[in-house]
Formats: sequence, C-alpha cells, structure tokens
Amino acid sequence: MRTWGRVTDANGSKRWVVVEQDDDGDFSYGWLTTLIQTLKLGLGESPFYAQYGIPAQQSIVTQVYPDYYVNMTQQQFAGYFASLSISKVDGAVNPTYEIQAILLNGVTYRGQIAV
Repeated sequence: MRTWGRVTDANGSKRWVVVEQDDDGDFSYGWLTTLIQTLKLGLGESPFYAQYGIPAQQSIVTQVYPDYYVNMTQQQFAGYFASLSISKVDGAVNPTYEIQAILLNGVTYRGQIAV
C-alpha cells in the first residue's frame, strides 16, 4: 500500500512524500499519514473519497469548532490503530486538535494538527 503526505520544511517550502508499507507489510505510518491528511482535507474536496475531510473554512467563518467531523474521522480510522484519541486544543486561534495514537506496531505518536 502507499499514501502521500505533505511536508513543510524549515523554509516553509512544501513537498509531497510517499509513505509505503515496510518490508514486513506494516502500514502503520501510512495510516497515521492518511489520518493527518484527512484532518487537513476539506469536506468533499477529494473526488474519490468525498466522505472524508473537515469543513474547517466554514468552521472558522461560523466560529464553531468542527468537533462532529473530527469525531467521525476518529471513528473511521480507529480500527487501524491500537489506540486513537483526538481531542480539541483549547485556546488555539485556528481549530486545532491533538492526536494521541498507539500504532499497531507499538509506536506512540502525539502531535497537534490545525485543521
């Protein structure tokens, strides 16, 4: 399997990198990358996966956090992780969520994602 993730370097330059399964067939990092990309995706933006994404622009305009859509995304991806928790970061200017995940290979990930 393969997925693509967008990476921003120290200069602010963005590029796409490929994430593939390892030699043992483990795609844990691919699912983590897909989860993060889904949280950054606009709802209906993907022509192939219209059910994925967050209406973040509408949330900023209405000043209502997209908690429902983040919760739905967490439910969609929960089966690919040993443990997955996505919670709202209070006090952030933009809608920001903290991901705490234990991948199926045992690796722990914790990071904040602005949607």
